Amino acid sequence: MHVYRTHNCGELRSTHVGTRARLSGWVHRARDHGGLLFIDLRDHYGITQCVIEPDSPAFAAAAEARSEWVLTLTGPVVPRVGDTVNPNLPTGEVELRIDEVTIQSRAEELPLPVFGDLDYPEETRLRYRFLDLRRERLHRHIVLRSEVVQSIRRRMVAQGFTEFQTPILTASSPEGARDFLVPSRVHPGKFYALPQAPQQFKQLIMVAGFDRYFQIAPCFRDEDGRADRSPGEFYQLDFEMSFVTQEDVFAAIEPVLHGVFEEFAAARTVSKMPFPRIPYKEAMMIYGSDKPDLRNPLLIADVKDIFDGDDVSFKAFKGKEAVRAIPAPGASAQPRSWFDKLNDWARGEGSAGLGYIVLEEENGVVVGKGPIAKFIPPEAIRKIATRAACKAGDAVFFTADKEARAASLAGQARIRIGNELGLTKTGVFEFCWIVDFPMYEWNEDEKRIDFSHNPFSMPNFDREKFLALSASDRETILGMTAFQYDIVCNGVELSSGAIRNHRPDVMLKAFEIAGYAREETESRFGGMLNAFRYGAPPHGGSAPGIDRIVMLLADVQNLREVTMFPMNQQAQDLMMGSPSEVSAKQLRELHIRVVPPEPKA
Repeated sequence: MHVYRTHNCGELRSTHVGTRARLSGWVHRARDHGGLLFIDLRDHYGITQCVIEPDSPAFAAAAEARSEWVLTLTGPVVPRVGDTVNPNLPTGEVELRIDEVTIQSRAEELPLPVFGDLDYPEETRLRYRFLDLRRERLHRHIVLRSEVVQSIRRRMVAQGFTEFQTPILTASSPEGARDFLVPSRVHPGKFYALPQAPQQFKQLIMVAGFDRYFQIAPCFRDEDGRADRSPGEFYQLDFEMSFVTQEDVFAAIEPVLHGVFEEFAAARTVSKMPFPRIPYKEAMMIYGSDKPDLRNPLLIADVKDIFDGDDVSFKAFKGKEAVRAIPAPGASAQPRSWFDKLNDWARGEGSAGLGYIVLEEENGVVVGKGPIAKFIPPEAIRKIATRAACKAGDAVFFTADKEARAASLAGQARIRIGNELGLTKTGVFEFCWIVDFPMYEWNEDEKRIDFSHNPFSMPNFDREKFLALSASDRETILGMTAFQYDIVCNGVELSSGAIRNHRPDVMLKAFEIAGYAREETESRFGGMLNAFRYGAPPHGGSAPGIDRIVMLLADVQNLREVTMFPMNQQAQDLMMGSPSEVSAKQLRELHIRVVPPEPKA
């Protein structure tokens, strides 16, 4: 018999009755029932109930055991009968009758219990992550993550992709966040950067003639954490393809994502392929977001022209850059306090509030009631109702501000109203592509043109006309779109991608428009530009986030719940104590010194 186990703790069934077995694991729970001692023994695979009688020579050793001690228990497998059978446990038809006990290790008093699913402060959970990971729910999520990654790899290979690894120590690159820098010992004063993404390398793989690349890539960004973004590092399904259009990229990755979500949907449904394609401008207009949650059926309407009409006397909305209407079906039945609560929420978001009208029917005609209804003529109210697809019994909320702020608040209000009225579907995964992102945007603070999205994207514009653009063509430049796209599921952005700019002349011009001198572009991206000068294929790709995919499938709201060893929101690893100070000797070897920040006034 094996020194530690003949079976794991999730393996024994009624077919094993009458055989001897040896199990090793952690004491999940110990119970004394009138002299009989029951020990639920747990390992990675499951739990088996083990029992020992007081007259057994091994009883004293078993009785000594406490929660999370590691034991090896040996004895015959016996059936559980009647109401002692546990139908909720795969091993619930049998138990191990203990006649040998070996204590492999003892556990001190626990800072958080493994048994049960009580919530504990983040600091405790992260400091004792090895205990937190023993808890059933989190343990299950981490196993799910592994299974999802295996499924993705299998599906990518089936789609003709080949997995390659790209460097971790590389050069700094403007990917939109701060780099993690690594000082060079052999090149004093110079630094490597950890890759924010393998962007340039995967494009160079295409230039090198490898047609379909992918990897489960670690990425590093020195940015603040939030629920759907880990501070420090994350993983993505990075892929790139040669000789493809935007639709070719969609056709390659949709079956992978659809298949993975179907495989792990657990009775939830997945939207059919092909996923809807929604232009960026349309998404911002009708959803108020470039990552719309399509489970919510509400559509925002543009009503600026109605409020700008001479017959409308509500001055607060007149002349505003944008006025949006958000429908609230059936909301006329809500109490006044519900409307006031939404208004207070909007003010808390930095807005002047949400105006609203309640639609009722009088003499067969839809009329408006509420605080601002008296400023809006009946005919204008009917126009609003028609445009917002509302009827008697519904309500309409309004936001009015600059374009971006009005869209953002309307989008947040749409989500809130849909949830509070129970309109948002559950048990579904709704995918969509957001396409036609603007190539550039105006930086009001610095009074200049910036890249709006990925700087390495191909502009959706005639090449010769693009090369001829000048600073005086600002309106044309800001109206230009790019072959850039995001894939979104249930309001969560899973990835950004693009058809890449593979022409050196177009790339130099693209960066020139964004204020980069030719010399600077050559200096920062010389490796890629130089490669493009030796024949680069048209290529494109994307990089769905592994962490976010698993977060959706596990139905949790925080990436911490699907990451094995996450940092806290201050980018600290409380378990390992990083970041940490290093010795003066290490600093001298790296030719650097620490300059403490000046104390705040």
